[in-house]
Amino acid sequence: MNDRDPLVLARFPQACEEFLSGLRTKKLSPHTLAGYDRDLRTVAGIAAGLEGVAVADLEVRRLGGRLMRGAFAEFAGPRSAASVNRAWSAWNQFLTFCVAEGMLEGNPMAAVPRPRQPAKAPKPLLGDGSAATTLLERVAAGARKARDPWVERDLVVLALALVTGMRSAELLGLTVGSIGGAPGDRRVQVVGKGGKTRSLPIEPPVEHLVDRYLDSRRQRFGLTSIPRSAALLVDTSGEPLRRGGLQYLVRQCYRHAGVHDRVQKGTLVHALRHEFATRLAERGASAHELMELLGHASIVTGQAYVASTAREVRQAARGNPAYEVLQRLGTGEAAGLDRR
Repeated sequence: MNDRDPLVLARFPQACEEFLSGLRTKKLSPHTLAGYDRDLRTVAGIAAGLEGVAVADLEVRRLGGRLMRGAFAEFAGPRSAASVNRAWSAWNQFLTFCVAEGMLEGNPMAAVPRPRQPAKAPKPLLGDGSAATTLLERVAAGARKARDPWVERDLVVLALALVTGMRSAELLGLTVGSIGGAPGDRRVQVVGKGGKTRSLPIEPPVEHLVDRYLDSRRQRFGLTSIPRSAALLVDTSGEPLRRGGLQYLVRQCYRHAGVHDRVQKGTLVHALRHEFATRLAERGASAHELMELLGHASIVTGQAYVASTAREVRQAARGNPAYEVLQRLGTGEAAGLDRR
């Protein structure tokens, strides 16, 4: 691009490719980049149709408020609020890029309405808090029936998710060398969103599970050693575990452990992350501590876990003097009531 005045004449496909190329330097996941690409091209196709031109001929300078409102109105019809908001965000970033590159006078997305979304509430495993215990105990006992069972691997997957709160992509990105430190003081080096790293502590019970899993892996595949650069989690063929394989594994563990009915809609592996954060919040972890452990950029999500437990609200409500009276009535002083 050059800086001809007033505007650089550019068409959508060229501008989109330049924008996506710039995003790659941010080290976003392939899944995220594919989502940007899909949302940009889908809405561009609608806008081109409204303009009566092919997408290849859609000029960036034509992407004004009226055209974008019309395109998003059509795009939003069959789609959820979350999908519309995701596409809105992608286009907002793309058009900001176009303004910076001199292809557009101003970003019109302020004139494009976007749906309101309620704040997402944490979705831990349902019930009295015992679901994770049941899951681990039954999987360790061999509850998961598979053609090629591998209890040690299944248990490490569940345990790491439950004691670190890692995302699916973070679990899949672990290498054998990601776990380091002296016995009793080991930590997991995690590469999170945007390439940010964090160090998560693991305690001896999980250390032992990891060691047993690696021993079983060497025996299973006839290995004398496993390179530190090798994927930590592998499938039953010894290949790095992929997203679909991880989801299937966890789903099967839920089902065979009998806790599948405690997994909330829209969660699977992520339910273990929510379980991790919710139980820590119940036991007094602060929003800041949760932010650090979960790898969030903002403290807001950590506050949502603390709020979801109602710990502080319960503590305040416990000070109600009526409870003192009810306590006395329930410990013997109510005997007089029984005689009346």
